[in-house]
Amino acid sequence: MTNYFINTKDGHWQLKKAHAERATFVADTKAEIKRKTQDFVQGKNKISVKIQKRDGTFQDESTFQRKDDPRKSKG
Repeated sequence: MTNYFINTKDGHWQLKKAHAERATFVADTKAEIKRKTQDFVQGKNKISVKIQKRDGTFQDESTFQRKDDPRKSKG
């Protein structure tokens, strides 16, 4: 499974692949980066996106496609 993270850097939100040096996408708002991420993962398999808050704690995690989610939960 390929892991991505949504977090902040230098006052902007970014989608970044785990262990990558550069962000895949950058946006001014969290809502905007989430929209870009939704478009990016369409049709891709086995991607995990972990969303962090500004303080660095984790807010949420989503797996795309849902059938690839290793957890048997609704969330």
